Amino acid sequence: MATDSRIHFWRRSSKVPGSVQPVYGAQHPPLDPRLRRTHKDTKSSFNNLKSKKASSFHEFARSTNDAWDIDDEEDEGFRETVHTSSGTSELDSASSAHSRRQQRHQDDRGSVSDRLAPPRTDSRDLQQDAESDRINGKVVKSNSDAQLKASSEELQKHSWSGIPREVRPVTWRLLSGYLPANKERRELVLKRKREEYFGFIEQYYHSRTDEHNKDTYRQIHIDIPRTNPLIPLFQQPAVQEVFERILFIWAIRHPASGYVQGINDLVTPFFVVFLSEFVMEDVENFDVAALPLDTQRNIEADSFWCMSKLLDGIQDNYTFAQPGIQNKVKALEELVSRIDVDIHNHFKRYEVEYLQFAFRWMNNLLMRELPLRCTIRLWDTYQAEADGFSHFHLYVCAAFLIEWHKEILSMVDFQGLLMLLQNLPTIHWGNEEVGLLLAEAYRLKYTFADAPSHYKR
Repeated sequence: MATDSRIHFWRRSSKVPGSVQPVYGAQHPPLDPRLRRTHKDTKSSFNNLKSKKASSFHEFARSTNDAWDIDDEEDEGFRETVHTSSGTSELDSASSAHSRRQQRHQDDRGSVSDRLAPPRTDSRDLQQDAESDRINGKVVKSNSDAQLKASSEELQKHSWSGIPREVRPVTWRLLSGYLPANKERRELVLKRKREEYFGFIEQYYHSRTDEHNKDTYRQIHIDIPRTNPLIPLFQQPAVQEVFERILFIWAIRHPASGYVQGINDLVTPFFVVFLSEFVMEDVENFDVAALPLDTQRNIEADSFWCMSKLLDGIQDNYTFAQPGIQNKVKALEELVSRIDVDIHNHFKRYEVEYLQFAFRWMNNLLMRELPLRCTIRLWDTYQAEADGFSHFHLYVCAAFLIEWHKEILSMVDFQGLLMLLQNLPTIHWGNEEVGLLLAEAYRLKYTFADAPSHYKR
């Protein structure tokens, strides 16, 4: 029986003769009887399970070529999703693009009626962004709520397994809810939001030297040079000034938390992605001052708004005493005690507290542990996953910890363990390693998210 399970676990790649690649979920009996006809005898027991979640898991496993990469066909589908004809919603076209691929792979996939996750963007916001027509003097929405929801879910499903570089900027704006779903309204909305941001600059930035703001600005000014210090892009004065403005404006507009060390890191992925829209060469060494001023301003404003959208979902990480992070670290400890008791007991034996290494993982969303290219790939999935930054990140951290099982157990003293956990060797990581990490995180989430009796002691 174990041999049969291992056989089902692996399948050969059509692109690389002789290669084998793991497909997460295939080693277990299907949770939806519709997916395999050999398990008809279990049909009655499966009826009581949450079919949508089960279908979503298997649909995820089947809708990617190898569970952590997207092939040329998926790239083409993504381009169809975000590049559409004038006057139509880009999200709305995703459904038709996916349907064509679905027909070509009918034998390899599960039900298409269920989706991976609900859209991050509120349906009412998307509805307001839909195109409006006047019929008999009345305003009628041309895109229904159902169409918008289905299209948004399609875009999220494509984004989960990675976004092609050339469409990542527009996709991130869409997934964050910053960019309107309707193409015709996009230019006006972006113009308004960008003007609004620079209105904040004119109104508030001069107050950075005021008595009640100077401590905040001083801390920002100290932290900015520490942001990705080994990447030349972030040592440019023009870029550091952009970051100072973004962080100061965000801090004074969110007095409940204000600026907290670590928030400075969260600007960098957005800035790099939006900069890549105008730079074909190596972004990390590009001279931003060479861009037209209007382009620089647009990148700055878009980075501010998208970072703000992200922080809206995790602001309790940065309020007084940072309760969000405290709770997440505790949840990580409970989770690891269930999924890898050897690591958990090893930490207890050498008196290593999870807070000593995992606080930074939660505070900086693993940005200090991974190369920037890996963070950007990780955020493709975070923005596609429901509550990706606040909830799914917990399972990514757990998967990240157990990735180093062997190395952790080889350390037999407190100092050695902390040195390892604070300097994990990920410098050569790329999309493949991040994809494996995300696949394992998804498996952990699927297993433990709705199983409190398995989650806690």
